Amino acid sequence: MALNDPSPSSIRVDALAAQRTLARLARAETPWLHQEVARRMGERLAWIKRQPAQVLDWSGAAGGSQELLAATYPRARLLQVAEAGANVESKATPWWRRWARSESAPQPVAPDAVPAAVAELVWSNMRLYFAPDPLPLLREWRRAIAPEGFLMFSTLGPGSLGLLRALYEAAGWGPAHAPFVDMHDLGDMLIETGFAEPVMDQETLTLSYASGEALLAELRGLGSNMAPQRFRGLRTPRWRDALHERLAQHVDANGRLSLLFEVVYGHAFRAPDAGPRVEAQTQIGLDDMKLMLRHPRPRK
Repeated sequence: MALNDPSPSSIRVDALAAQRTLARLARAETPWLHQEVARRMGERLAWIKRQPAQVLDWSGAAGGSQELLAATYPRARLLQVAEAGANVESKATPWWRRWARSESAPQPVAPDAVPAAVAELVWSNMRLYFAPDPLPLLREWRRAIAPEGFLMFSTLGPGSLGLLRALYEAAGWGPAHAPFVDMHDLGDMLIETGFAEPVMDQETLTLSYASGEALLAELRGLGSNMAPQRFRGLRTPRWRDALHERLAQHVDANGRLSLLFEVVYGHAFRAPDAGPRVEAQTQIGLDDMKLMLRHPRPRK
């Protein structure tokens, strides 16, 4: 894919639909899949020896990561990007536990008020696929990371929801969901937006359901169809019945339906800024000087 393609066809996600979906998720329980992905991504933190003093959770309302990050980095100051309608407290946490943890509760910050170089770790669980264009969000993440800090994120890849996609295509119902970005393209985007040493990997999770109703309920809990080319009107009961009939044709020997989710994990460090141009008289900030000494430019 062309990373800088400005054509309307390059827009992956309807921005207004994404805002509405995030606002709805902010009022609901964190989806089980998001909690499980957060747990699996948290296991990868054991590979990182650095102990960040400040952590920025840019997961949004459905990230399910607050308790995990607090337990992993108990001495770190935790900031959380609070988008419109979001509640930074875990919706499943009783009020008495919230009161007991008030001193260590994450501090909310609006997306447009995140300071530059504020955190040694920017963490984002299952947030990237809500972005109409990943590049601006990656740039914001890079700007928020302090020198020598790192990024960890998860998202869904194009191997997700293949069954649903095939059903919609066969029936001529338009796209079943907004397209997901391939992990190799995400690796290229990380380099383009100022990250270094990106590491991308993926795994496929298979979830099974006892009925089409249970499958569709799971999908509603995860979000909504945010494809710009989606069907915009209200679906009829006749259409719903047709969808259930088509789903029923794909049950296994045990009468269950399965959906595949390709979960993509990304990890990268903030690349050093380009060195200042040296003139006859040059002023260099102390922070820039320290960074240059840690990362000397190779001689040609």
